[in-house]
Amino acid sequence: MVFAMRAFSANLFALLFLCALASVFYVWSVLENRLERHKRGLSVPGGGSSLRGLPEDLSAKTFRALLAVPVAQRAHSRGRLGAPNLTDPTAADYRANGDDKRSAPREGAVKLGSPVVDGIFWSDWLEDLLPAGFTEEHARAWRERARTRRIVKLEPGCGRISNQLATFSDGTKACVRYGINADQVQGETLTYYLASLLGIANLPPLALSQLSGDSDQWAAVRTRIGGLQWSDRAVVSLTEWVSGLSGVVTPAPLRQESGGLHPALGELRNKSTAELLELMQWSDLIAFDYLTANFDRLVSNLFSLQWDSRVMERDTNNLLRTPHGDLVFIDNEAGLVHGFRVLNMWEKYHNTVLSSVCVFRKRTTQRVSELHRRRDTRTRLRDLYRDSEPLSLELGYLSDEHAGVLQDRIDRLYEHILHCKEKYGRL
Repeated sequence: MVFAMRAFSANLFALLFLCALASVFYVWSVLENRLERHKRGLSVPGGGSSLRGLPEDLSAKTFRALLAVPVAQRAHSRGRLGAPNLTDPTAADYRANGDDKRSAPREGAVKLGSPVVDGIFWSDWLEDLLPAGFTEEHARAWRERARTRRIVKLEPGCGRISNQLATFSDGTKACVRYGINADQVQGETLTYYLASLLGIANLPPLALSQLSGDSDQWAAVRTRIGGLQWSDRAVVSLTEWVSGLSGVVTPAPLRQESGGLHPALGELRNKSTAELLELMQWSDLIAFDYLTANFDRLVSNLFSLQWDSRVMERDTNNLLRTPHGDLVFIDNEAGLVHGFRVLNMWEKYHNTVLSSVCVFRKRTTQRVSELHRRRDTRTRLRDLYRDSEPLSLELGYLSDEHAGVLQDRIDRLYEHILHCKEKYGRL
């Protein structure tokens, strides 16, 4: 009896000890998370942080814990260990280009006719008002500068600590993505060039660079690179640092309680021009994230509804807005490579998000239709990537399996567009 009591006491003590440790860890995690938000919160018009006064976002911690690749899938991924995507959706702090050439904010009620034509397409007058975004001419010039200018400073400011904000010798800046593994840099890079292939200009310009303390570009920050424990000769991505950005809340038609964004939505006629232009960009974003299987944006919010019923009322992960209303798709490292690897975990959410949209840009639809018809997505993306990036062979390209997944998703998106046409084409 005495022995049993001692054993019971010992087990009880151990249980209490574990509970205490768990409590300390939880409190520390909350404090750490809030400290990071305080340091890196996105600025909004009027000053202050867009996160101030909001409750603790439990989805960020819980969601990140689910990003690890299952063991069975790791073994199937070309022998490469699949590190979890640890993107902190509250930590992105992109500021940058000071481009005043973008169009002024679009306000006022719609006065130019129906926002939708031919059943499922945004009207031409809306397409004409949509700003050019990051044009190819701008991107090409930026890449040339980014590959040659000396980097004189590296500091936090682009999300997780493994990414750094770089200052060039001329004072301009870029976000350097080192990546937990090469797949993340590869995913970010190929996602950028897929957007170019589709004519989607919402992603900041990107260029690859190879770390080397002996090169003129990296020599001035050699000590900082050593402190970050970045491997010599590693390929990193540089993306243009964009200033004056604020968070973006999911529009009402795309929230869980809505019937979706479709041509029969009577509210469209009552939207302002600015609201319609934003919805047009959202329709591109959803189609694009479906193709790349990027789970670290709207899909992660949809998943988080299980424990956070108000997640859609807060800023969307990795999506920002310029003062002129242009949406900027940032931190796309979860797309393609990593997104395809964990596809089984997220596919039902990808399908749910895609099914919520039945209005599309004609230009995007035409590009998708062409890639579906020619079935050469792999070749065309590879050629664009290799023609644009001198370091493409160092970083590598999609595996045969993942190239097949991408073409399959092109085909599925095309079929979804046809389904919408059949359903709403007579409106």
